[in-house]
Amino acid sequence: MAEKKVVLITGANTGLGYQIVRALFGSNEAYEILLGGRSIQKAEQAVNDVTAEFPSSKTLATAIQVDIEDDASIEAAFQKVQSTYGKLDFLVNNAGAQLDPLFHAGKMTMREMWNASWNVNTVGTQIITTAFVPLLLKSSDPRLLFITSGTSTLAGSENRDLPINKVAPKGWPKPSHHLTGVPAYRSSKTGMNMMMREWYRTLKEDGVKVWCISPGYLATGLGGSQEQNKAFGAGDPAVAGSFVKAVLEGMRDEDVGKVILRDSVQPW
Repeated sequence: MAEKKVVLITGANTGLGYQIVRALFGSNEAYEILLGGRSIQKAEQAVNDVTAEFPSSKTLATAIQVDIEDDASIEAAFQKVQSTYGKLDFLVNNAGAQLDPLFHAGKMTMREMWNASWNVNTVGTQIITTAFVPLLLKSSDPRLLFITSGTSTLAGSENRDLPINKVAPKGWPKPSHHLTGVPAYRSSKTGMNMMMREWYRTLKEDGVKVWCISPGYLATGLGGSQEQNKAFGAGDPAVAGSFVKAVLEGMRDEDVGKVILRDSVQPW
């Protein structure tokens, strides 16, 4: 019997991360999923939930504590994976945060919010990827995924039909509705896109397949509540979970090194 692929998914106890876990549990392939969460208790509960939902699945999940803002947590997770499995086949960098609303609500200063946005979405993702590359290189089919955003496309920012791209009127201060976008979030995800390109360049000769996944606007708790995002037209995150599974199982190998949508390539 073929050896199971080992998959680490960060931020996997909720939202899109959890939907990726569910999609892999529903696959015909068998995986060893390391379900990463900042809270080990929440990660363990997610393992219990998905195991109960898919009792006949050949896939197994194990909770692992990992906080991508904490170097000691990343190192401890690396040591656990190395000692238990000796390799990592797929790394899905899903953990992220949209913190702009906290600034608009007066709960963070602008500097705090911008620094934290980059620290989570870009810096932390870079550090955990660097830590786990040695284990990826032990795989016969290493795959490295970064979950980016449709708001990160520079070309797409020219689309004035989208509310997020509306031009503000002349003068200062601007009307409040022109100042409540997500510039820190979308900037940090644009930075992630270039980070992916650097990993693609760095690991190309090692045979590591690298992508950014742009899953679409989803009804998760990112930047608010699931209900709030759904009210604004967000889609079902389960669809994006299936999309990521398809990438992990080889459906988009011709698009390595790119930011991919479910049915196309996202413009830079």
